Amino acid sequence: MLDVFDSKASKVLLGLAIFLIAGFQYLYWFGEGGYQDHQKLAQKIQQQVELNQDLKERNRVLAAEVYDLKNGVEAIEEHARLDLGLIKPHETFLQMSTISTQYSPIYLNPNSKVDLRTNESADEPTTP
Repeated sequence: MLDVFDSKASKVLLGLAIFLIAGFQYLYWFGEGGYQDHQKLAQKIQQQVELNQDLKERNRVLAAEVYDLKNGVEAIEEHARLDLGLIKPHETFLQMSTISTQYSPIYLNPNSKVDLRTNESADEPTTP
């Protein structure tokens, strides 16, 4: 098998084949449209597919809402109550507070001078 590479032409052909294989490998891994570009494109495609799924779900919800608004009175009444504050005759409107029970209001003396930068009153002595 060693006598196959004895001639100068076969050595040149072997060198050329190694050079071509190395060149093609370089193009495959690092060239334009190669493996790295393909991976980046596949990642972008996956992100776009996820975004499209989210948008399809949002469109489905909006289409259902449009259908309800066109065909039902309840959806129109709900929007009027939430967005416009609709209150029917003989109804009482109650608003629940979302303030925590741990909340304690701060009362200021209206006659005192308050420095808003430090939140300290001028009438009260400061303690270090």
